[in-house]
Order: sequence, then structure tokens, then C-alpha cells
Amino acid sequence: MNKLTVTLLTLIFLTSCGNKNAPDVSGIKVNLSIGRFDKDFFNADTNHINEGLDAVQKKYPYFFTDFIRHIVLEGSMDTVSEIPVIVKSYISNSRPLYDSAQLKFGNLNNLTGELKKGFQYVKHYYPDYSIPNVVTYSGLIGDPSVALTKETMAIGLQMYLGKNFSAYNTLEAIDKFPQYISRRFEPVYIPVNCFQNIALDVYPEKLQGLSLIEQMIEKGKQWWLTNKFLPGATDSLITGFKESQLVWCRKNEGLVWNNIIQNNDLYTTDPTSIQNFIGEAPKTDGMPDASPGNIGQWIGWQIVQKFADNTGLGVQQVLQTDAKKIFETAKYKPK
Repeated sequence: MNKLTVTLLTLIFLTSCGNKNAPDVSGIKVNLSIGRFDKDFFNADTNHINEGLDAVQKKYPYFFTDFIRHIVLEGSMDTVSEIPVIVKSYISNSRPLYDSAQLKFGNLNNLTGELKKGFQYVKHYYPDYSIPNVVTYSGLIGDPSVALTKETMAIGLQMYLGKNFSAYNTLEAIDKFPQYISRRFEPVYIPVNCFQNIALDVYPEKLQGLSLIEQMIEKGKQWWLTNKFLPGATDSLITGFKESQLVWCRKNEGLVWNNIIQNNDLYTTDPTSIQNFIGEAPKTDGMPDASPGNIGQWIGWQIVQKFADNTGLGVQQVLQTDAKKIFETAKYKPK
């Protein structure tokens, strides 16, 4: 736990542009605890599985059904009689990951503080937002790292065991999660991933039919909003970029923008062109190897930030502003 605490505290505040104008939220009351669903689920008596599951369901009525239906059963329509057998198999297959998670996450006091602070910012900007129940679970590689349901935010500890964890480096795992993705399977990413999900909850993506520049800005709003919820988080954590990639972006922002506008139709709706700039990739095609993938979302974030700075609009007003208007008003011309 000491190692986890040091990692979280060190990396979250490392080399961050941050949000230096963050409001004072110390007076906003948020009651938050993290339920250890993972411990209760794996401690269920598999020799009396029905009784064991009933006890877990009674303790976590707000999450149990979603967990069984969407994670254990993966949405399949198994009969009730088959569920205990499938659950026992799931427990057996995922127990090694659970055991590793218990060694790494002895307690979650520091994480609880990070999430509480983030939800104070959420309540500042969205006073009516209902804070979900927060639980941890432990599943299989590929199960959600964070799952947000109607009532619960569930953190999948199996996806935060450290980039060098052996299970992430098997051929099967690398096929699903190349190393440019699995390097982010570190505990320090838990708060950011949680509040990126909250950002998507309060401002869902609506990208259908939008052009390249509009999608860049709409996705940029998500990172901009996440930064509002976690003003102390580093830009590298929010973007998932390596620090060297982020330094390259800042140093070459004008060149990146010129490359995009000179070689691409900003108003194209061609999926292939859009995917080159938005989405997971080790780098951006057509740019140097030092560039990150998903550079379009980073540019979108810069445009949204410039628009917000120029207009002085509040968070919800910025989010509700049409992407084209943001682009036209921001007059984004980086050097």
C-alpha cells in the first residue's frame, strides 16, 4: 500500500499544466467509501454457491445483478440454473488476478481521498449530480477497467496491476492490448479513468455525422471536462500520452495544426481520415514517430480551452456550445 500511495501522489502531480484556477470545493460535502465487492465475491463459499451469492447480492444490491449479467455472463442469456456453474468457473479463472490485486491494493484510503475530491468538483459544476456507489471488483483481463452503471462506479482492479505485470505480456493479452495501451495499466490511472467515465455520463458523446474538426472538438470537451473534475491531474494522465509525447505536442503544436489543415479536409466525414487523428494508436500516421496517437483529441482540447478562455463561459455553457461555433470563435492559430 505504501508503494501505491507514493505512486499515486507522485505521478498525479508530476509535470502538469493543471488547472491553476480551480475553485475552492472544500466546503462541498461528499460522503464516499469504496465497497470491496471483490473481497466479498471471492470469499463466497463456492461449495454452497447459491447461498454465497445471495449474501453478496444482499450486501451489494446496486451492483450485483449488473456484475453477473454484464461481466460474468457477458450479456449472454443463460438460464438461472446454469448461472452458479458459470460463476464458479469465473471465480476459478480469475482468482489468480484477484490474489495479485489483493497484494497490490491492501487498502484504498488514498484512492478514496482522490475520488472524494474529484466528486467535490463534480458537485461544484453539477450540484444535482447523484454520486454513485463506488466498489472495486476483480475479473479477467479485458473486463472493464471502470464500469459506470445507473447506481454504481465499479473499478476493475485486474486492469491496474502495473505495466510489467506478467498477465499483460502474454501473446493473447498483447493482441488485445498492445504495450502502448497496457503501459497505462497502472494504479495512478484509476482516478482519471473514473472521472473520464463521469465526464461521459454528464456529457455523452454525440459524434454521429460530425466532421473531423467537430469530432476533435467534441472529444476535446471530454478531456477539458475531466481536467475540471481533476484539476491537479497531469495532462499526460488525462491524455494517456507519454510525457515525451506530450512535450513533443507542446513544442510542435503549430506544426501539428498546420499538418492537419494543409493535408486534410477539416470538414471531412470520411471514417478513415477521422480515425487517423482520433483513436488509439502508437503514433499519428503521417507525423513523426515522436507523435502520439489520438493527437486530434489533444488539439480539440486546446481549441476548447482557448474558446473558454476567450469567452469566460461556464462549464455547462462551453459544453453546450456547437463545435463549429467553438472553432470559429476560438480562432486557434498556435505557433
